[in-house]
Amino acid sequence: MEHKEHFHGSDLEKIEAAYGIKKEEIISFSANVNPLGLSYKVKEGLSKHVDCLTAYPDREYTQLRKTIATYVNSSFENICVGNGSSELIALFAKLCNPKSALIFGPTYSEYEHEIMLYGGRSSYFELKESDNFVLNETALFSTLDADNFDLLIICNPNNPTSALIGRESIDRIVSHCSKKNTLVMIDETYMEFVNDYETVTAIPLTDKYTNLVVLRGVSKFFASPGLRLGYAVTSNKTLSSGLKGLQVPWSVNSLAEVAGRLMFGDVKYIKDTKAYIEAERNRMYARLLHLPKLKVYKPTANFILCKIIDGPVTAADLFDTAIREKLMIRDCASFTFLDESYFRFCFMKSDDDNKLMDIIERLFT
Repeated sequence: MEHKEHFHGSDLEKIEAAYGIKKEEIISFSANVNPLGLSYKVKEGLSKHVDCLTAYPDREYTQLRKTIATYVNSSFENICVGNGSSELIALFAKLCNPKSALIFGPTYSEYEHEIMLYGGRSSYFELKESDNFVLNETALFSTLDADNFDLLIICNPNNPTSALIGRESIDRIVSHCSKKNTLVMIDETYMEFVNDYETVTAIPLTDKYTNLVVLRGVSKFFASPGLRLGYAVTSNKTLSSGLKGLQVPWSVNSLAEVAGRLMFGDVKYIKDTKAYIEAERNRMYARLLHLPKLKVYKPTANFILCKIIDGPVTAADLFDTAIREKLMIRDCASFTFLDESYFRFCFMKSDDDNKLMDIIERLFT
């Protein structure tokens, strides 16, 4: 599919050039990064470990993997680490080389891109707006049975819809795919923002199914996109050893390894993040519901999707109005199945959220 060019949350240099606004002054509601900033323990402790740069990291990343395993309640033998979840997506695409992949859409475009690089074909299973982008299991199983897919990719909670699929549903999906020899890759980048996510995450299912890989990273919840640290959880030893065989040695640098061991054990930061995002998500959702020109989809992650249902104003117009006040939202027209009537924004500091809401209310009341 052909995707239009739109500003991404990391495109601050392009925004700076296009609008003449210093990137440091832009509040990015597009990047979906935790507004609390770095983990407290990372801020306090990373400088004390800076000498780690004088040595290579452990090639097996044993301590980091054990720390992650404790954090996600899994076995450290099931943990693979990488240079961000982006590297892991690319390596799994290269390793599995799927000829036919099914991707839930609308969603993150990088999945399709990586599959295409290795000659694969991607089809989209449409999460319908008429269902508020909530999964229709019956329709999914019909689609899976109608073709032979090598790979199923699910972003959960989904970006950009912020909709969630429960564990029982995921269990049925992975079981169905297991019978068809279909690998299931679940991207849980935003899972930690979900209320009581421990009851929803698919990671416990990795002990039950060998056709399941769960991916996560530290860019969003731990506000560390610059670290480039991600991890995969799978009990499939063939997959994990194959991944390591393709990986460049020491792809996770020493500082990222140390920071990871600090942040995953930062209980206070994790607790503060969950409490803040839950409160702000509830507050912003309630405020948006009062706007007659918008349809608002109930969020489960740290961002919310809206559809303009009345009036001449488009998402591009909102983007232009907001960025001139140094607030950057995401125009969702570049997402598969969406158009210029959809926009997404994440929850930032309350004062900044209020500034953005003032603009939205001005345009859509």
